[in-house]
Amino acid sequence: MIELNTEMNQDRIDEIGDNHVMTSAKTPLRDDAFVISDEDKMDRIQESVKDILITLGLDLSDDSLQGTPRRVAKAFVKELFMGLNPKNQPKASTFDNNYNYQEMLVEKNIIVYSTCEHHLLPIVGRAHVAYISKGKVIGLSKMNRIVDYFAKRPQVQERLTMQIVQFMQESLGTKDVACVIDAKHLCVNSRGIKDIESSTITSEFGGKFKEKETKQEFLDYLKIDTDFQGV
Repeated sequence: MIELNTEMNQDRIDEIGDNHVMTSAKTPLRDDAFVISDEDKMDRIQESVKDILITLGLDLSDDSLQGTPRRVAKAFVKELFMGLNPKNQPKASTFDNNYNYQEMLVEKNIIVYSTCEHHLLPIVGRAHVAYISKGKVIGLSKMNRIVDYFAKRPQVQERLTMQIVQFMQESLGTKDVACVIDAKHLCVNSRGIKDIESSTITSEFGGKFKEKETKQEFLDYLKIDTDFQGV
């Protein structure tokens, strides 16, 4: 049985969650996070979900609900939180910049599906990632996969933004990487204040992107209409 941290005052714990505060720049994983297999994790989660549904008063003998605990367990381990497991980390294959492209490369409107770690409710939005090559380039689809990998875990949007930039910096061997994410949090939209219109924007700028002119160039690219009809 895993014991939860009870040293922190419950009011303080609630305050952190309700205000969506990030307490760690790294995903808070235990040292034994991957001791048991995915199948064992799904078995345990299945029983926990079953207990939750029964506690809520649902009849699990109903055809629609019978398979729900297993479906939720599989979704948690194999889909929604697959980014927790390092074995799922995308191979960030880089290539020599033989064509000597020295300008900014921007990948816009990367769809983000993540989960708020405070309420386990969806975060849905778009990420915009850019870098300036210092001799290496990365495949365009890899940028999408990097975003998806770090999104597929219980997250805080600030951390997600930072993790994407840090991973890209390490892969490309340059600090000149930036990321902006604009997303809706269903923990804000569907509960609590229930503000369905608001969204959250976070950014992380490294290297040259900290310079006013370069940062503005990146932000200007994000304003360009890329809704290509018929494509």
